[in-house]
Amino acid sequence: MTTPSSPPFVTLRHLRLAPDESARRAAEFAAHLDTRRTTRHFSPEPVPRAWIEHAIRAAGTAPSGAHQQPWTFVAVSDPELKQRLREAAEDEERRFYAERITPEWRAALEPLGTDAVKTHLTDAPWVVVLFRHAHGVNADGSKRTFYYTQESCGIAAGLFIAAVHTMGLVTLTHTPSPMGFLGELLGRPANEKAFLVLPVGYPAPDAQVPAISRKPLAEIAVFR
Repeated sequence: MTTPSSPPFVTLRHLRLAPDESARRAAEFAAHLDTRRTTRHFSPEPVPRAWIEHAIRAAGTAPSGAHQQPWTFVAVSDPELKQRLREAAEDEERRFYAERITPEWRAALEPLGTDAVKTHLTDAPWVVVLFRHAHGVNADGSKRTFYYTQESCGIAAGLFIAAVHTMGLVTLTHTPSPMGFLGELLGRPANEKAFLVLPVGYPAPDAQVPAISRKPLAEIAVFR
């Protein structure tokens, strides 16, 4: 009787740091990310494509369910296409603010100053749309089940945001409601669902951010 073959494995390549170096890196990384802010005000100053490629590569290192890597990042720099994205997004957002939003949701958004006007989609030199693969597609066209796609794409988005901040740029997490128009405008297959819109660039010289603060460690962590 034959036994199923084991999947191939390789030896983990891992550099163990001295404790003081680990402590230094941990503190510096936390302090670095603590300077990250979300802004809606972007400069049109160009950003090299290579920088966006690096950010996407970083995002692509995220762990994913069954290592299926259920994501596609569509990076848009074409001004005409960005304008079309903005017009479609604003059309949906106007309906959202006029018809779909609940009073509680409106109150929660009020301190952030969000509205249906999405200038960031045309001001930012890049608009990166993250698509989640709801399922895979086999060579014969049949469906292949993918696992934990929401969680996997959420982790990848976090790494992308951290990479953008590390290179000295800013981004905004934008989720038009609904987002079906993104797949149509960007020509994505039916199994890919828009997950997040991330304009990327330098902040405008007069960029503003909400006067809000993050919760302290004691309110977000429990050690047992």
